[in-house]
Amino acid sequence: MSGESKMRYLVVLEHGETSWGAHVPDLPGCIAAGENQEEVLRLIRDAIEFHIEGLREAGEPKLGR
Repeated sequence: MSGESKMRYLVVLEHGETSWGAHVPDLPGCIAAGENQEEVLRLIRDAIEFHIEGLREAGEPKLGR
């Protein structure tokens, strides 16, 4: 991300009986699920990047810059 500033988003983690979930309140629909906390954190980071990329392609204001 050379030349770009990084945005920070609140990530809500939830521990269920058999898995972990995560969502980003500021990015509706941005969610992830994994078998453990480490996995769900990795997946939600990827989901945030993918979500923001989709918003940019859809013509939303420049996010994270």
